Amino acid sequence: MRNLKLKMRVRCAELSALGVPQCFSVRMDTHTLLIASAYAIIEYDPRTAQVVNEVSLTAEDYLPADGSGCVVGVQDLPDQECVCVATANGDVILYNLNTQQLECVGSVDSGLTGMSWSPDQELVTLTTGQQSIIMMTKDFEPITEVPIHQEDFGEGKFITVGWGKKETQFHGSEGKQAAQKRSTEVLPAVAWDDRKPRVTWRGDGQLFALSAVCPHTGARKVRVWNRECVLQATSETINGLEQALCWKPSGSLIASTQRHPNKHSVVFLEKNGLLHGDFTLPIHKDQARVRELLWNSDSTVLAVWLEDMKPGEDGHTNTQIQLWCVGNYHWYLKQSLRFGAGECVEGQCVEGACVSPSASPSPVCVCWDPERPLVLHLLTRAWSCLTYRWGWATDRSHGDGPHDNANVAVIDGDKVLVTAFAQCVVPPPMSSFELQCPAPVAMVTFCSEEGRPNDLAALTDDTRLCVYRQGEGGASASAAGGFKTITHPPELSNTYRVELGGAGPLGLRLVVWIREHSFLGVTDGEHLDQSKVLLLKPSTNGSTLEISSEVCVPGQVISVCHSGRSNTVLLQLEDGQLHKLLWEGCELATVPWTNSRGSPVNFPQPCEHTALCSVSGEEYPLGLTDRAHLYLGDTELASGVSSFVVCDDFLLLTTHTHTCRCLQLNAHTTRGLVSALGSDGGQNDETLRRVERGSRIVTMVTHDTRLILQMPRGNLETIHHRALVLAQLRKKLDSLKFREAFEVMRKQRINLNLIYDHNPKAFLENVEMFVKQVDSVNHINLFLTELREEDTTKSMYPPPTHCPPAPAPAPPLASAPGHSGKKVDIVCDTLRTTMEQLNPDRYCLCILTTHVKKTVPELETALQKVHQLRVHPAGSAEAVGAEEALKYLLFLVDVNELYTHSLGTYDFTLVLMVAEKSQKDPKEYLPFLNMLKSLEPNYQRYTIDTHLKRYSKALTHLSKCGEEHFPEVLNLVKDQQLYKEALSLYAADSPQYRELSGAYAEYLVERGQAEQAGLLLWRCGELGRALQAFVGGVSWRHALSVAMQMSLPPDQLALLARDLAEKLLEQRRYTEASVLLEQYAKVCTLFSHTHTHIYISLYFVQIWSEDGVCVCCRTVRRPSLLSSLEQHGKKPSDWCICTADKTSSRPTSNLPYWKRIAHRRCSWRARGPCSRDIRADWL
Repeated sequence: MRNLKLKMRVRCAELSALGVPQCFSVRMDTHTLLIASAYAIIEYDPRTAQVVNEVSLTAEDYLPADGSGCVVGVQDLPDQECVCVATANGDVILYNLNTQQLECVGSVDSGLTGMSWSPDQELVTLTTGQQSIIMMTKDFEPITEVPIHQEDFGEGKFITVGWGKKETQFHGSEGKQAAQKRSTEVLPAVAWDDRKPRVTWRGDGQLFALSAVCPHTGARKVRVWNRECVLQATSETINGLEQALCWKPSGSLIASTQRHPNKHSVVFLEKNGLLHGDFTLPIHKDQARVRELLWNSDSTVLAVWLEDMKPGEDGHTNTQIQLWCVGNYHWYLKQSLRFGAGECVEGQCVEGACVSPSASPSPVCVCWDPERPLVLHLLTRAWSCLTYRWGWATDRSHGDGPHDNANVAVIDGDKVLVTAFAQCVVPPPMSSFELQCPAPVAMVTFCSEEGRPNDLAALTDDTRLCVYRQGEGGASASAAGGFKTITHPPELSNTYRVELGGAGPLGLRLVVWIREHSFLGVTDGEHLDQSKVLLLKPSTNGSTLEISSEVCVPGQVISVCHSGRSNTVLLQLEDGQLHKLLWEGCELATVPWTNSRGSPVNFPQPCEHTALCSVSGEEYPLGLTDRAHLYLGDTELASGVSSFVVCDDFLLLTTHTHTCRCLQLNAHTTRGLVSALGSDGGQNDETLRRVERGSRIVTMVTHDTRLILQMPRGNLETIHHRALVLAQLRKKLDSLKFREAFEVMRKQRINLNLIYDHNPKAFLENVEMFVKQVDSVNHINLFLTELREEDTTKSMYPPPTHCPPAPAPAPPLASAPGHSGKKVDIVCDTLRTTMEQLNPDRYCLCILTTHVKKTVPELETALQKVHQLRVHPAGSAEAVGAEEALKYLLFLVDVNELYTHSLGTYDFTLVLMVAEKSQKDPKEYLPFLNMLKSLEPNYQRYTIDTHLKRYSKALTHLSKCGEEHFPEVLNLVKDQQLYKEALSLYAADSPQYRELSGAYAEYLVERGQAEQAGLLLWRCGELGRALQAFVGGVSWRHALSVAMQMSLPPDQLALLARDLAEKLLEQRRYTEASVLLEQYAKVCTLFSHTHTHIYISLYFVQIWSEDGVCVCCRTVRRPSLLSSLEQHGKKPSDWCICTADKTSSRPTSNLPYWKRIAHRRCSWRARGPCSRDIRADWL
């Protein structure tokens, strides 16, 4: 849905040269024109209007001096720095551009009718006067010569397998009569055909096609030859086939023209010679003839050079050049250049070789630039050169308000196809509206004034401006048949004629509608390096647009951009310079574009597409070059960009890596934009989206999330970019528009948790508003079922890195009654409370959902409510029945799980309700339920709880069944280890408690918790077992307490103490062992060898009390003990390891290791007032 917009036109003054231009070529390295006439070869620079080189062809008798000679071809050869010229008399001439020398490299006696070089310039084909083809290398070495007309079809001849006959084949809509239809008579070529062969090469240089008039039938045929000049295919018989021939550079089709009895068409042939599509020219059958067809270098535009069959009233023939492009299998006429006079008068030669020069502006030579695809060069008979440069542009409305229909206009000849994408998406070539204009349209502009975004103006090729305004009744209105009129088509308001004083075809370009009665336009300046910017306003009579003001700009203006918000007009020159147009005063004026610091800003390269945007509060020019570089002022934002659009403070662009990026301009700086576009994006990067290969942006619907993309083949796709959707959702949630946000989230499949996660505090404070706005039980249930503990603002939809921080979410209401502190529980409880207050009958299903969706599902509570509905049905019309509620619960919860929970309610009526809705066989559950009904209530509940593996509840119910069931209690407690629960169910003085305590003690002993087992036995009076447990757990204090309570004799108590001391020593609990021996074993009168060893071990191990004072075991001063110590080799001097006096200077270096360590520790810890010698305690 793009149009060709004229960027620049260069019109050079007439040259003073002899003869008439016959053919020309573009020199690729200097972009100069190499023009050949019957007298000379001229190298002409259209940018400076200067002749660079000139050499005469008549001086050395290559052509007659009287100007009757003819040049049939000219070609620039950059590798050889030469120009190759072929003349009609058969000479092939090389003109060296450096030495200015002419050289004849060959001659054909029969003369030449054409010369064509391959695209790689390795081969050249010459067509001779003897109807033959000569193929030579670039060094003009002959390869082969073959006749043009051959009887054979070629190497690609079709093979007939012999399946059936023509009479028995299917002929489609033609019917069976087609089998008897005789072959049509072959008609000769039209009378005005020049009978010369035409040669055209495919873009890769592997094939070339030749159109020539057959000498037998007089009709034209197209033959396809390969690179070795071997015939490949011959076209079928095509009556009315004309001389124009051009192979599409991409290699798919060969274009020619055909005259039908009722129309004139451009037809396409495949390389096998078969027809493949066509389109009709918008002219009458005998109105004009086609001089030539010319494809541009990238195969996007086909130029049709037309010339009227009859001269006009002034005796001259009108000429027209039409530019066509294809999209979605439809051919659009995008541009039309009309020239008011032909190249010859009646009775004179068509080629113009013998016609004296005239002042006719009609072109005699036309060609596309070989390197710049949208640059067209024209040369008139009067040696005037015209260069047109177009660019692709999408003409869209630029409104920011909600009344903008997001219109896009497509030019198709004298019609403007308008599609209102805000209302509907109509695939091209169809459209919402079709605006008929009086002449072919050259460009379209939409009004930039606020409040008129849907008004448009169309400039025709005869410089008339047709203004269309939006029809009345833009809002929806009822129509006949129940249909509604969403929008009305624009209506023609005014038609103005723009008088520019002989500016020539497309003299006015880059028209911008800036205000209701004000237009800006650009024309050529008085010099080649100047442009004029015009301010056009309607005249007093309202029929013409007059120049209200104008300003000369030093340079060629190639784009004009206007911002409706700031009323700023941006001018871009050919070299990328930027100027601001001051138009709101009395006179137009231009100033260089500057930034906030006053520095001039220019594009590093000229940009094909420009726009104005605001970044961080400053207005910037935005431009995209033909090399896919995107610039913000003089800063390159990204490369590989194929299209962009600025709308609602968002920058959207597509890239050659098949992605679509969306960035919010007011949330970024220039560096932030560069960084964001340079990143690859993470998994949840909302600014990045994959799109189809080759997608381009058409438009974006204002204040919406719809982005229209066009695929390479022409079809449209509507996408909702995630960044646009989330930005819109955040705005709606901030303004508490829950219903609108909910609808968007449903359509775009956004996780509904975002409603809460975006601002939990606001949601919880406005739950009632949420319920009332959504106002749908199904939608509330959908919201509840999607709840989860994940914070979607951190995981799925994190805000963009450079966006302003969102308000901090309020902490969860963990302290509120009924809230567990988890998100799901908070939302469920809050919603349930609100809905129960509003209308519990209407929101019954939602209330059930809040119970089921909680972290720990409250299925029993939900089942109880269902049972209440069955017992006490609600009387309101909005109430839900028990059957429906139960059916809904079964949708949320697995039926087996629900059956289990219903059984846990001990309500057999509810159990049967659930069981009936399940797939269970009644034989599976009825016997079990009948058995349960026959049991005593407590034992019945015990059986149910055991069946459901709820053993704690089962124990509670079983304990109420009486003493006869205590063995079952004991077995259940032992099996499920429910000792604590069981002890809480019986009195401490009961025999059941004692028996359970014993069992619990045994369990604790097995688990290695002997001390707790002893305490439990001690509490229930089992002193013997308690003592045994304490001794086994080396709990000596509890053991001695129990022993004293049992009144053990002193000797048994001492013996118990010694046993405990030995166990303590094994566990390296020396302090406790020493205390135990000192206080409870001192009554012993005899010491065995073992006991002595115990004391020795205690003496020679350092023992520290809690207050840091060194403590040694003190015992009775017995000579027998001292002698025992001496027998172990310990002298009394060694017994005293240290004293409490830390100032002791006794050397310790010669002591054993254990003594040195003890000395250090004792010296460090002895900080108290005690200064007594430890030796005294020993002695």
